[in-house]
Amino acid sequence: MKRKIKSLTGFSIGATDGEIGNVKEFYFDDETWTIRYLIVETGGWLFGRKVLISPHSIQHSDWENKIFEANLTKEQVRNSPDIDTDKPISRQHEILLNQYYPWPSYWGDGLWAGGLGVTGMMAPVTLPLEQAVAEEAKSPNEKYNPHLRSTSALTGYSIKATDGDIGEIEDFLIDEDRMKIDFIVVDTGAWLPGKKVLLSPDLIKEINWNSSKILVNATVEQVRTSPEYDADRPMDDEYVASHQSHYGGFTHLNQNRNQ
Repeated sequence: MKRKIKSLTGFSIGATDGEIGNVKEFYFDDETWTIRYLIVETGGWLFGRKVLISPHSIQHSDWENKIFEANLTKEQVRNSPDIDTDKPISRQHEILLNQYYPWPSYWGDGLWAGGLGVTGMMAPVTLPLEQAVAEEAKSPNEKYNPHLRSTSALTGYSIKATDGDIGEIEDFLIDEDRMKIDFIVVDTGAWLPGKKVLLSPDLIKEINWNSSKILVNATVEQVRTSPEYDADRPMDDEYVASHQSHYGGFTHLNQNRNQ
C-alpha cells in the first residue's frame, strides 16, 4: 500500500520498554529514493533530543493507532551516538550508528530493497571502525553523505517539465513494505486548479539543489493528461500500471541528474 509521508509524521515510536518519541521527518537517498532513517523527536525523557532510527529497527507498524514498534530499548537510544540532525549527516556518523546498534549498511555495490520489518539490507561494514571512517573521510567533498536528503527539505521544490512549469512538491508516496518513495505528489497550483498529479522519481532528469528546482523528463501535456490522482482512494496496481504506461514505462535515462 502507498502512504503519504506527511501522514506518517507524528507517528509514535515504541521501544520494547516504553515510548521513544514521535517521527518528525524522514531521510532518503536520492539515488534509490529509499527511506534510510526516521528522525525521531524524543521529548522530555531525553530532553527533546532528536535521534535517527533505521527502518531496519521497525518490527511492526500499527497504522490505525499510528505507532511504529521498534526492537530497541530506551536505554539503547539514550546511549546512541549524539548526532545533530539539523546538520548534514556524515558517512562517519552513519558508520558509528551502524556499529552501535548495529544496523546493516546500505552503501556499497548494491541497493537495499528492504522495508519496515524486512531485513533486505546489505551486509554490515566489515572493515574495522577506524579504517572504515578513515576511508570515507579521505575526500574533503565526502565529509557528509551527499545523497542523503530530507523529505521535509524537498517539500516545496518547484517542478519543471521539458516545456514549462508544473507546480511544486507537496508530499511523497511511499510503499509501506519497501519504505521506498514511489511517487512525488505535485501541487499544480493555478495551472491546474484543484488538481494534484503524481510523478515517479524515475522521470527526474535533473535536480538542482542550489535553486530548489527539479526538471522531469515529461511534457506539460503529458502531465495535464496523466491519470487522475485521488488522495482519498487507495492506489491499486491498475493505477500504477496506467500511470507507468502513460509516461512510457519510465524508461528514461536519469544518470547524473544531481547537480
